[in-house]
Amino acid sequence: MSDDVDAVLAAVGPRLRALRRRRDITLTALSETTGIPISTLSRLESGQRRPGLELLLPLAGALRVPLDELIGAPDDLDPRIQPQPFTRNGMTVLPLTRKPGGPQAFKHILPAGLTGGRAPDPRSHEGYHWLYVLRGRLRVVLGEKDFVLAEGEAAEFDTHLPHWFGNADEGSVEFLSILGPQGERVHIRASDRPTGRDHP
Repeated sequence: MSDDVDAVLAAVGPRLRALRRRRDITLTALSETTGIPISTLSRLESGQRRPGLELLLPLAGALRVPLDELIGAPDDLDPRIQPQPFTRNGMTVLPLTRKPGGPQAFKHILPAGLTGGRAPDPRSHEGYHWLYVLRGRLRVVLGEKDFVLAEGEAAEFDTHLPHWFGNADEGSVEFLSILGPQGERVHIRASDRPTGRDHP
């Protein structure tokens, strides 16, 4: 096996893990979807198992990515990105980056009336998050803060803080986000809004 092929196969594990986490899919769920045992998936992600087409094809299908994205495309290919949108909790998400492992950029579309009175359910995870509102008004719950970002406003925060996004009113919202692997201090660039039912 050539050094180039060996390097490509060695990079599949970290790329597979990053794609799975980006889709918010557990090893158990991926195993159920593909029929690949959890132990095999774990060994693939850790680099202890070399991937073959019999594993790569169902994984690419389950993760909704082209096979070349899973194994890594050559640098001289067309740099334009063709987003593969997916839906999560009613929100449409368009990935805007192809290289897993570094900062990941996304466009999010929250349709009108999506929140529908649902109570915020803040979650936390590793990394930092940067938001920029393209259209509409985005409600952000961040720790003890509850505020609204309007068009052209941005926020940046450490994702160890529990956070949640939703429509601030009955209109739709479109925003960009960059999710990075390293924690950062909070830099909110919007006026804080008091927490409470009267201040959505």
